[in-house]
Amino acid sequence: MPRALPTTPSLLLVRAAHPRQALATAAALAAAAAVAGRPLREVGLVAATVLVGQSVLGWADDLTDRRRDTRRRPDKPLAGDRLDPGTVWFALTCAVLLVVPLAVAHGQRAGATYLALLAVSAIGDRLLHARPLSFVPWVASFALYPAFLAYGGWGGVGTTTPPTVVMVALAAALGLCVHVLLALPGLVDDHEEGERSLPMLLALRTGTPRLLVLAGVLTALVVAAILIAGRTVGLT
Repeated sequence: MPRALPTTPSLLLVRAAHPRQALATAAALAAAAAVAGRPLREVGLVAATVLVGQSVLGWADDLTDRRRDTRRRPDKPLAGDRLDPGTVWFALTCAVLLVVPLAVAHGQRAGATYLALLAVSAIGDRLLHARPLSFVPWVASFALYPAFLAYGGWGGVGTTTPPTVVMVALAAALGLCVHVLLALPGLVDDHEEGERSLPMLLALRTGTPRLLVLAGVLTALVVAAILIAGRTVGLT
């Protein structure tokens, strides 16, 4: 028997924020901060900032894709009209007002980097989602994560030490891999609607099963390279 979907507005609002992706990203960045030697309070600040920032992106994504999801994902809260868009807009506004001081608390450079990251992710994905350059906002935003961690501090006092080129390049490569992996489940619908994102173009040439294997292997290799670089080259 299928599990019933949550129906209360608060739970629907959480679902619309893409909680699994938000928690996974926040946990990954917090772990990276801990490995880089940041104090526990700064690790917690990284986790909180990224969690709120990812919620902003999740709500913005569902609001933008509401009509598209109505055709393809009627189970989503906004697509099924079970959640008032006004409620999501209110939550999104509150989250934006919260993420700005959270970002600035890391220091001016780190804060500006993270806010730029959010802007690149939100605007770039809206403009390039169905185009061959769909990978650009993913690569660009992931490439900014090392700078966010490297410049970060506590109480608005950051550092001036830039991230290593190796970590920036590996983070950008991870962004490309994540983009392909997340796009794979919706490629059939994308093809029917005539979208031509990079994952779609790759799948048309290799086949979706082969692309899944290739993307999974490449992701594992990039993650391994990041771990090795973290122990040898370092973040900064």
